[in-house]
This record gives sequence, C-alpha cells and structure tokens, in this order.
Amino acid sequence: MTDTRTDANTRKNARWKRLGWLTVAVLGLGALIGAGAGLLTLLLYRVEELMLGYVESQSVPGPFHVPALRRIISVTAGLSIAGVIWWLLRTKTMKVPSVKKAVAGERMPFWQTIVHVVLQIFIVGSGASIGREVAPRELGAMLAQRFCDLFHLDRVDTRVVVAVAAGAGLGGVYNAPLAGMFFAVEILLAEVTIEKVAFGLGMSAMAAFVAAAIKGHHVFYDITVMQDDSTPTLMLAALLLGALAGVAGAWFRRGAQWAESHKPKGAAILWQMPLAGVLTGIVAVVLPQIMGNGRAAAQIGFSTVSMDEGRSIARLINDRSVLFGSGAGDASTSDGLSPWQSMGLTSRQGELIIVMMVLVLTLLFKAVATLLTIRSGASGGVLQPGIALGSIIGAIFGIFWAMAFPADSVTACALIGAAALLAASQQAPLMAMCLVMELTEAPIGFFVPVGLGVAVSALVSSTLLRKVDAAVER
Repeated sequence: MTDTRTDANTRKNARWKRLGWLTVAVLGLGALIGAGAGLLTLLLYRVEELMLGYVESQSVPGPFHVPALRRIISVTAGLSIAGVIWWLLRTKTMKVPSVKKAVAGERMPFWQTIVHVVLQIFIVGSGASIGREVAPRELGAMLAQRFCDLFHLDRVDTRVVVAVAAGAGLGGVYNAPLAGMFFAVEILLAEVTIEKVAFGLGMSAMAAFVAAAIKGHHVFYDITVMQDDSTPTLMLAALLLGALAGVAGAWFRRGAQWAESHKPKGAAILWQMPLAGVLTGIVAVVLPQIMGNGRAAAQIGFSTVSMDEGRSIARLINDRSVLFGSGAGDASTSDGLSPWQSMGLTSRQGELIIVMMVLVLTLLFKAVATLLTIRSGASGGVLQPGIALGSIIGAIFGIFWAMAFPADSVTACALIGAAALLAASQQAPLMAMCLVMELTEAPIGFFVPVGLGVAVSALVSSTLLRKVDAAVER
C-alpha cells in the first residue's frame, strides 16, 4: 500500500512539475522570443534607413524611390560585409546548425548564433533577395536549448520545446501565431498531438503579443482592393491556380535545395556574395521590387483591382516609375499622340502591357536573385520570396481570369497563388495557408478558396517531387 501511494505521489509530482515548466515556457520563453522578434524587426528598419534611406511600410513596401546607385551600393556592401563575417564564423569558430538540426539535438552556440541571426537581418535590410524569417526561428531555438538546460529536460521534451520555440519566432516576427504553431508541428515535429498544438499555439501567441508591443501592429500585405466575398468562379480559379502553383512551387523548392547544397565551403564566399550583390543591384536599377525579403514584389501582385474598374491594374506601378522611371507614362510623340495611341492601342491596353511586363520580369528575376543569393553563401529563408512568387503568378493568372469573370478580383487570385505556391515549396499546406491569411488579415470566408488552392497545390507538388526523386534515384 505504501509503495502504491509513493508511486501515485511521484506521478502527481511529475505532472505538476511538467505543468510548471510548460507554463513557464509559454509565458516566459514565449515572451523572451517575442521580444527578440520585435527587436529584430526594429533592427531591420534601422538597417534599411541607414543603407537605403527608407523604412518599409504598408504604403512603401520597397525601395521604389531610392536612387538607383544607392540600391547597388547598399546590397553590394551588405553582402560583402556579411560574406567576410560568415567566412570567419564558418571557418574559424563553431558553426551554427540549422533549426532542424537543433531540434534533432545539435547544440547552437550562443554568440555565434546571435551574430548569425543579426547578419541575416542585416543583408535583408541592405536589399539582399532572401527571407528574414529564419533569424527569429534560430534565435528561438537557441534560447529554448538554454531553457531546457535550466529545467533539466530530457531529450524528448527538449526536442518539442526547441521546435515550438522556433515556431514562436516565426509567429512573433510576423504576428502569425497559427503559422508559428503549424510550422512547429507540421514541419519540425511532423506529428500532431493536443499537447503539442496547445503548447505551440500558446507560445506563438505570447511571442506575437510581445513582439507587436515592441514593433507595433500593422498588416504586412495590403489587400484592401480585393472583392468582399468568394464566388463559384473563384473556386474554379483556385483549382487551376493550385495546379499551376504546385508545379512552380515544386521547382522552386528544388532550386532552393540545389542552391543550399552548392554553397561555397571556403574562401569562395568572399567573392561570390559580393558578386551576388552587384548582380542584384544592377537588376534593381530597373526592378527595385526584387530587393529584400519579398514584401515589395508580393505587394505588386496583391495591389491589383478587378478589370471592370477604370483604373490601373497595379497601383504601385501606376506612374510607370517602377519600370521606366518617373514621368515615362507622360511621354508623347511629336504629333501629340501617346505612345500607345501611335501603336493603335488605348491607354488602358498600354497599361495592361506594362503591368504584364513588370509582373513577368519581377517573377523571373526575384526567383533568380533569391536562388543566387543562397547559392553565393548567404543564410536566410524562402518563405517570403515564395509568397512573392505565388502572388505574382496569381496576379498574372488573375488578370486574364478577371477579363472573363469580372466579379473575381486579381487580388483574390494573388492571395490564392501566394498560399498555394508557399504550400508547395514548403510542403506544409496548413502553415502556408495560415501564414498568408494572417499576413494579409484576409476575411475568414476566403479560407475556402485559399484552402482549395492549397490542397490542390500540395497534392500536385508532392506527386511531382516524388516523380523527380524517383527519376534521380534511377
């Protein structure tokens, strides 16, 4: 009888101990990660202000009005400085493992991880084409390992805490607690239990709350020109877009994996990263929206209106300054006709040509610049670049779709495309859908067409990737 009571008391004490450290992790570690995510966002703004002379916002998502020469100098200098420091970190001291390796048990060194995280924010702020979401995830994972040391957690619990903390970093920096939770359970842990979901959602929510208190709350992408409600034809568009984005996302995933596996191992990073900066800067002379983590490129896709409105399709490029420089849209021939009239086109048809040129060129060069930046040796993510590519594909599709179905807006197609391509490139449909919906604060009703597009995209991409893997093995 005594032994039974002792065992019962031991189990009860173990449950209370577990509840205690789970509570401290959600409130304390979550708040600490949120503070880190908020400070990293403020650091990004300061780097943008120093290097490019602007601070990204909902109304100014990219360096559109920064002088061209400054764009070149900024991204080249940023990648050159980072290249030297990364070379020193990777060859002269302990390397920083990936978040997945940290979840598996590899140790994240303290000061090296801090430097590694700051460098990622620095290159994004200077204009490098790469995502910034890896930095807060790595910071969260590193802090979680110290937390586990403090509470003497075993390997099983440590794995869960590190994964959830990494997800909280994502949730904090983008004010996206659902995406943060799904990133942890869908990608890092690849297993769903009530405890893991509750733990992940609680810590991500706390991180998002604290981060927003530091950096402020704002909508990351503006979709105010989107239609109010979903339509039956938009559901059909979601099916087609899902298939298209599934193929594009699968190939983008393969491209990112190739670029990551071919990073320079030694001193080659000292010239490859500056070269990537120069090439990015040259393209940015004409297409400044390819710079940074993808916010500007994605916004061009989202900032569209339905074709039945008598306005430019893309507000950001209404004055043509993005592609041709200020005032280009006011040019006229010697006989007083506009360039479009001289070619037998209306002004609206001319606008459509410009928009399509900008979208196609942005899609191509954003993808190339991102893969080039990774290939040159930079560390960072592809979540935001993936959203940008999906938004643009959706907008290109949406322009023609809205001609046939005016009730559907180009912006709605861009929203579906962004979530669908992200789902395909990350092989994480739940995380992708929630992240895009949270970043845009889209109406809840659009979960239906977005969810359909994501489902098709996930199915198409997974099938394609399996076939590619099988072909490679043969």
